[in-house]
Amino acid sequence: MNISIITVGKLKEKYLKLGIAEYTKRLSAYAKVQEIEVADEKAPEHLSEADMILVKQKEGERILAKISPDTHMIALAINAKQRTSEEFARELDNLATYGKSKIAFVIGGSLGLSDDVMKRSDDTISFSKMTFPHQLMKLVLCEQIYRAYRINRNEPYHK
Repeated sequence: MNISIITVGKLKEKYLKLGIAEYTKRLSAYAKVQEIEVADEKAPEHLSEADMILVKQKEGERILAKISPDTHMIALAINAKQRTSEEFARELDNLATYGKSKIAFVIGGSLGLSDDVMKRSDDTISFSKMTFPHQLMKLVLCEQIYRAYRINRNEPYHK
C-alpha cells in the first residue's frame, strides 16, 4: 500500500514533527508513507467570502496537482462521517483487498478544502466535530492509520 498524506502549509513545530516521524517509522512495516506539503496561500487575518474561496482554490490546485488519477483520495472534513477506529481499519483493509494500492489523505489549510478538492474526493472522513489545527490533525491521522494496520493484523495496541 502506498499512502500519501497531503497537507497545506509547512510543519514547523518540533514536537509534532517528532510524533509524525515516530508513527511514519512504525507504519513503514506495513505501507510506504509519503508526506507531501503544499504551500499555503498567504492571506490577511480578515478575508471576504470571495477572498476565502480564492485562497482555497489556489491551495486546492496545488493539492490536486499532487494526486494521480489512479489514487483513492480521502479528504479530512469536519462535516464528514465519523468512524470508529475499527470501522476505519476495515475500510482501509477493503481498499487494499479491492486493488486500491494508492491512497491519499488530504488535510486542508486553515480555511479548509476547495470545492474542487471535495469533488475529487472518493471519500471523506471526520475525526471530530471539533476544530483542530491542521498540523495536529496530521499527527492524529498518522496514529489512526498505524492503529488501523495493527487492528487489521490482530496485533496488540493500547485501546
